[in-house]
Amino acid sequence: MIVRVRLFAVLRERAGSEEVELELGEGATVADALASLEETPSLGELLERMPVAMAVNREYADSSTELGPGDELALIPPVSGGAGIHVRIGPEPLSLEALAARVASPAAGAVVVFLGVTREVSRLDYEAYREMAGPRIEAILREGVERHGLEAAAAEHRTGSVPLGEASVIVAVSAGHREEAFAGAREAIDRIKAEAPIWKREVESDGTARWIEGADPPGRVEEGARWTSRS
Repeated sequence: MIVRVRLFAVLRERAGSEEVELELGEGATVADALASLEETPSLGELLERMPVAMAVNREYADSSTELGPGDELALIPPVSGGAGIHVRIGPEPLSLEALAARVASPAAGAVVVFLGVTREVSRLDYEAYREMAGPRIEAILREGVERHGLEAAAAEHRTGSVPLGEASVIVAVSAGHREEAFAGAREAIDRIKAEAPIWKREVESDGTARWIEGADPPGRVEEGARWTSRS
């Protein structure tokens, strides 16, 4: 089968093309595609030392994701060598591997990743004021980068239904040393939970559901208005 591979930034320059085609056997995975690309003289050495995020048909994927005929595999190198801020809010499943790759940097000696997962209930339903939550989370990450001297920071939060055992939020940061990385990650998730307008409803296996109350949002609010706490 033929799979199209999209390349960006330094990968595109090294290959001399925005896209290459790979011929792979049926049942091949993203890992098989990467192994094939590593045999390409122009890309092999670069892929061995550069962490990349992967997306299949525009959804984040990991190395075990199976490919099909005509699929588009995108290889996403770290932004500006890993430095920067990344925020995403939406219904798509989250990938620890992809987010960790986004904050990787040659200057980083430590990468800390936090996952919040659904526990004890059948599912969690999340609702977000995305137009406000996105900029708020971005500001939180930027302030954390400055305060703790981080190399990069990223956060993704799901909306909609998140089944038992799946991740609802991931925060990843990188820094020169572990102390800064741990402090930056802890501050980021604590502030996201307290400040981002995202609400959570617990749903039991019998269909019983309840919205979870939490701390008051920052700024002036009417009595009784609440943000929700999050996992």
